[in-house]
Amino acid sequence: MSIVIYTKDDCPYCAMAKQLLQSKGVEWAEINIATEAGRRDEMIRRSGRMTVPQIFIGETHVGGFDDLAALESGGKLDALLGRASEPVAKTAVDAEHHRVIIVGSGPAGYTAAIYAARAELEPLVIAGLQFGGQLMLTTDVENYPGFPEGVTGPEMMELFQKQAERFGTKIIMEDASEVDCSARPFRVKIAKRSFTADALILAMGASAKWIGIESEQRLMNKGVSACATCDGALFRGKPMAVVGGGDTALEEALFLTRFATRVFVIHRRDSLRASKIMQERALRHEKIEFVWDSVVDQVIGDEFVTGVKMRNVKTDQIRELSVDAVFIAIGHEPNTKLVRDQIDLNPVGYIEVTPGRSQTNVEGVFACGDAMDPVYRQAVTAAGTGCMAAIDAERWLAEQGIE
Repeated sequence: MSIVIYTKDDCPYCAMAKQLLQSKGVEWAEINIATEAGRRDEMIRRSGRMTVPQIFIGETHVGGFDDLAALESGGKLDALLGRASEPVAKTAVDAEHHRVIIVGSGPAGYTAAIYAARAELEPLVIAGLQFGGQLMLTTDVENYPGFPEGVTGPEMMELFQKQAERFGTKIIMEDASEVDCSARPFRVKIAKRSFTADALILAMGASAKWIGIESEQRLMNKGVSACATCDGALFRGKPMAVVGGGDTALEEALFLTRFATRVFVIHRRDSLRASKIMQERALRHEKIEFVWDSVVDQVIGDEFVTGVKMRNVKTDQIRELSVDAVFIAIGHEPNTKLVRDQIDLNPVGYIEVTPGRSQTNVEGVFACGDAMDPVYRQAVTAAGTGCMAAIDAERWLAEQGIE
């Protein structure tokens, strides 16, 4: 079975797609559209999409990483690859038991794994198909201690993962499909396997929000994206737009100035939420123009993005802007659907914990990272709460006589 991946350097979704395929024990041919002449046009012609990765298995166009992950989650990827499916665990007897299971990766999950592994708890990390959390989509991390020259998000998460594995952490790059906190041992399921745990650490993080309009979904991968690192270079020499006003939006905008003729930052308010240093960089950059008090009502385009239609929230005036790409950066929501109605969440879905601790309202279940932090949401604070969760879990297990 021949597999072809159209990719480019510094593309986290490309890296995730390749890691998923590697876990299946298959090989692929890689085409770098940034360095091989004519390959970008070839990719667009074959796939009808402008973003990377684009994956072909045999004659089947799978699509991007999300499409590949959906096949895996739906149990269809093995058949497409011509592989035998793994047996499904059906009973509690079939379930593999661990003293600690950590659901989610990223700085919180991997830090919890490092501490739990060093305590000889032999943790299992259900890292998810989109392993590494939001840092996988971050170009430059300049505020994490120990990296005076900065580091890219994917590089940092690779170091976190290697450190966790060094101490004996077992990592599975699959999504949890079910988390049962109703009784001990707690149960976590992935597509075809089931695990039980004496203690559970929830580190599911948060995911990017979308505007939620029809044209945004219709033109996804055709000029609409949530990852400037992945797709910015594909629109070199073109005007682009970023929607949002926080650190993520300004980081995307500043990154896009490497390629764009002009970057429009569309923000629904008349002031930014981003940190002062990010504001200063963006406001003084000659390629960045701000469109204040405005929201995107429509992404314009038939086959590919050609512009956006914006509405001023104060005057209701409609304005159209010609751009070839739109990058959405309007915030995040916690990935806590699997534990809804099982543990206490705040009104917007963040896990509630005992103040100053990581303990949830369910004894033996702990939480860390962006899934429980609606205030700071930084890599360094996520790592700190991951440390707290592992120590709290270790002490709780000792109190229960589970060594």
